[in-house]
Amino acid sequence: MTPVGNSTSPVGTQPERFRKVRSASEALAAPLSPEDCAAQSMTDASPVKWHLAHTSWLFETFVLEHEIEGYEPFHPDFRVIFNSYYNGVGAQHARPERGMLTRPALDEVHAYRQHVSERVATLLDAGALSTAMREIVEIGIHHEQQHQELILTDVLHLFSRNPLRPAYRPAGPRADAKPTPLRWHGHPGGLVEVGHAGPGFAFDNEGPRHAVHLVPFELASRLVTNGEYQAFMADGGYERPEFWLSDGWAKLQAEGWNAPLHWASCDGDWEQLGLAGQRAVHPDEPVCHVSFYEADAYARWAGARLPTEAEWEVVAAASPCEGNFVESGALAPIGAPEPNGAPTQLFGDCWEWTASPYVPYPGFSPPPGALGEYNGKFMANQVVLRGGSCVTPESHIRASYRNFFFPDARWQWSGVRLARDAR
Repeated sequence: MTPVGNSTSPVGTQPERFRKVRSASEALAAPLSPEDCAAQSMTDASPVKWHLAHTSWLFETFVLEHEIEGYEPFHPDFRVIFNSYYNGVGAQHARPERGMLTRPALDEVHAYRQHVSERVATLLDAGALSTAMREIVEIGIHHEQQHQELILTDVLHLFSRNPLRPAYRPAGPRADAKPTPLRWHGHPGGLVEVGHAGPGFAFDNEGPRHAVHLVPFELASRLVTNGEYQAFMADGGYERPEFWLSDGWAKLQAEGWNAPLHWASCDGDWEQLGLAGQRAVHPDEPVCHVSFYEADAYARWAGARLPTEAEWEVVAAASPCEGNFVESGALAPIGAPEPNGAPTQLFGDCWEWTASPYVPYPGFSPPPGALGEYNGKFMANQVVLRGGSCVTPESHIRASYRNFFFPDARWQWSGVRLARDAR
């Protein structure tokens, strides 16, 4: 896998960034008990302990085993139980049973992390790695950042299954969201280029860069708010099949959806569970934890549509990659800033569903070997999201970044931005 570019330059040397990302994962787990770290709330989620071990497994498997002659693994069985989906490496422990792994204990997982971190850091400090191997280390750094986001996402879902409605950590001071009127920003369309242009790191699915023809369109100035989404709910949005794709309507009926995930009706008012615990839904904050089906239904109700990923990217590429990311400490979406003549909230707050299926770009070819399984084999039946969320590390995101989930996924911080054809 070849790094092919980034909208920003990495901060610090690779050894510094490696140490920083390893420490960041451990800091995210620090507020949690061993019991919190061992439980698995659903098949799509994984225990925190598993995330901590799997990110070490990748460095051990793809770096240490190749670079240290006669390397002895920390534990031979870890090669199977912490392998996620790399068939080229070998067998994997069944994903739905990751929560059954009461052993190794959390302390042993931390010892495993230390073992791997010290040896990789020694290789990096010595300048002993080839260019190709340093590129694999770079993939590992960004891979661990993906799992940092998953740690927080999966913890929130785990806590949602607990009747105590626990908090990951107490809420810090937050400025009240201010109502910001929705405006439309036009784009002339035409022949544009999308995909990663460099310099810096990108995942293989972000390229090759290629031309796309866009019809003139308009993009909403901000994300859809809770209050706007509540208007859809009040107008029977979850009872009116004319707004829903067939698969979405079937899913709604099968699951009994009547509000975003983590919302609960309390004495006639809506509350939502976040990492700081349960609190009242704020009408001016972005709606999140909605599926593609819900986002699409809302857009139809609003007389609009979801943007294509190319429409989103061509606007976002002209904007600074700044926003409400995990480093801000909010760990929740916040209200849109005052408009400054350009769309806001393109980065951070919520992943934004697009109308685009997750398919390969023209000319895409996965790299050889097991790491070629990283993205390419998932290019079917999923939908692209853009922009990052409030629990995404800021240095991990860029305009060309393509996230992807199945259309019924709701446990991510996923929200809605509207688009429409030019008026």
